[in-house]
Amino acid sequence: MPAANEAAHAAATARPGQYRLLALALLMLAALAGWLAHKQLRMAALLLLGAALGLTLQHAAFGFTSAYRRLIVARDSRGVQAQLLMLGAATLLFAPALAAGSVFGRAVGGAMAPLGWQVAAGAFLFGVGMQLGNGCGSGTLYTLAGGSVRMLATLAAFVAGSFGASLQMDWWQTLPAWEPVALGAALGWPAGVALQIGFLCLLWVFLERWRRPTRPTPPKPERATDWRIVLTGPWPLMAGGLVLALLNDMTLLIAGHPWTITWAFALWGAKIAVWSGWNPASSEFWQGDFQQAALQGGVLDDITSVMDIGLLAGALCGAALAGNFALRWRMTPRALLAAILGGLLMGYGARIAYGCNVGAFFSGVASTSLHGWLWIAAALPGNSLGVRLRPWFQLAN
Repeated sequence: MPAANEAAHAAATARPGQYRLLALALLMLAALAGWLAHKQLRMAALLLLGAALGLTLQHAAFGFTSAYRRLIVARDSRGVQAQLLMLGAATLLFAPALAAGSVFGRAVGGAMAPLGWQVAAGAFLFGVGMQLGNGCGSGTLYTLAGGSVRMLATLAAFVAGSFGASLQMDWWQTLPAWEPVALGAALGWPAGVALQIGFLCLLWVFLERWRRPTRPTPPKPERATDWRIVLTGPWPLMAGGLVLALLNDMTLLIAGHPWTITWAFALWGAKIAVWSGWNPASSEFWQGDFQQAALQGGVLDDITSVMDIGLLAGALCGAALAGNFALRWRMTPRALLAAILGGLLMGYGARIAYGCNVGAFFSGVASTSLHGWLWIAAALPGNSLGVRLRPWFQLAN
């Protein structure tokens, strides 16, 4: 049988399995959404928002880690330029709600954090870790949903690193830091938004002129050429960025704060530790009112946890719809070591930096908070170091 016919036969044989997987994922998502709606309709909406985010990440293959690696290795800025478009759109969408301070009687607030050494140190560590772990916070979840077993090791280490960092937060918070600064609040929202949009445009122009021209590649045959591409993918990268900006704005309106990912990992680690006999009273960080409430509540009472679970389910649906879900078990010992080390660095870095590339960078910049810009300024050198370390762990650049 010719190779092309063999590939077509394999795809046709795999399709029923993908449909069964899709049906199972949708059934579980619907059941969980129904249960949450019975308790609190807002949580059910956030679960479905998380699923929409996961589907978008999967269909657009919207990866922060790979975008930075291509920028560093090949001067290919297309992935980063898609992020700039996403940031600009989110800035414009966030501004009316953040300027008002409330929507439909519910208070809303941006992603804000102090400007200090701990943000810079955490972002640098996270940058190294995302290249070794081969994914960031969102990338770990949606790649795991696509069948990458290696990401289980990354996620487990991510959880451990996040919890470990939480136990040392009191020391990190003794380092010099300045109060949070939001351009919208400091300059007025019209001026603050205009300044940030102008800066994003300047970055776009710089990257467009600096990037190395890419060789044209033969067009790939599309699985769908009409409206079905919305369901099956692949989506254009720029379209994915715009959808992510819209979904983050919806998160702000419903949750009262922008999209975050990694807080859930610290909480999961703390709950596992409590089950293992750890006493939260031994940690200053876990004595805060918010942390205490999160520890005492269930996982499905936590907004970030619910959205992360939704993201996993949505990404699984996206992989099944595209017909590309596949369990990938093979990895070298060095690749496994990189996954664990990368997860630990990302977990530790995200906790002390008040978030990852989503919670600190994407949501922070969209809120016009300067800590988001400090985060990416420190994370890019970390990514550069991580890229240099990848060959030792037998990871391709």
